[in-house]
Amino acid sequence: MKAEYLETIGLIERLHRHFLEIVKLELDGLGIQDINNIQGLILYNIGDVQMTVGELTLRGCYLGSNVSYNVKKMVENDYLIQERSEHDRRTIYVRLSPKGLALRDSLSQMHERHLEMLTQTPLKAEELQSSCAALKRLERFWTRASDLVQRRVAFTPAA
Repeated sequence: MKAEYLETIGLIERLHRHFLEIVKLELDGLGIQDINNIQGLILYNIGDVQMTVGELTLRGCYLGSNVSYNVKKMVENDYLIQERSEHDRRTIYVRLSPKGLALRDSLSQMHERHLEMLTQTPLKAEELQSSCAALKRLERFWTRASDLVQRRVAFTPAA
């Protein structure tokens, strides 16, 4: 099981990098130079909702990225609108600007093209469902494992 576990971890990493490369190629094809692939992924995941930066961090997987920095850059490049909460001035909400909505629509079209392409491969919906279920179980395992490590560290007496 050790080999399969380590292979799965490596595959998850490679797949994520491949997907980021696809997003980069899509942005290049659209002639978009003022946003990177991770920012594009963040923007796509915001969608039609308004959320805090903290919620955004919990929602996505932004490998090696600083979400606050990327949000700042997207605000500067007019992809996001940032507003402070009226009730708690420490809380900042972000939502897509018209420019961000247009890019989100382009990325949605990319996903639609990919779905169409998938119908012409031997990969079946059941296989994707099975893979997704296994990855969700692995995610729950890692969440439990990190909780155990954090509790162990919290209860270890200082030397």
